[in-house]
Amino acid sequence: MTSTLRLEKVTPDNVEAACRLKVRPDQEGLVAPVVRSLAEAYAQPEVAWPRLILDGEQLVGFVMGFFLVRFDPDNPEDRLRSGIWRLNIAAEHQGRGYGRFAVESVCAEVRRRGRGRGRGQGRVTVSWVPGEHGPERFYLGLGFRPTGEMSGDQVVGELALTGAA
Repeated sequence: MTSTLRLEKVTPDNVEAACRLKVRPDQEGLVAPVVRSLAEAYAQPEVAWPRLILDGEQLVGFVMGFFLVRFDPDNPEDRLRSGIWRLNIAAEHQGRGYGRFAVESVCAEVRRRGRGRGRGQGRVTVSWVPGEHGPERFYLGLGFRPTGEMSGDQVVGELALTGAA
């Protein structure tokens, strides 16, 4: 991994490359493709934060954050959450720290959005499909802990943010 990592907005100039990004074949049933994420972001622009992960000029992944969402919108007691909606690292670029960079970037954006708005988010939420090829070890290694909740067939995990607003 180099020091030229950055996130970039999805634009007309890079959307085709974004849609071509593929995870490993054994991961395809565990994470939706980028094209679906972009459709969801288009349908919910008030909560979605889709970004490409670049190392220099090379596209290596995609991350989409979500902000201030209730998992159960019909339950007024359900708290607002922010976190990682989707994370796709290209098959040939996995294991190089790009996923960690993406998670850290979403955490930084959650902190940034919470500052001075009275909506400080002290946690980042993620969900994952459990299983042999799933990302559970990755997320647990970054400090996420299962909450005991499920979102459909996915385990819900949270990471406490240090220095949260």
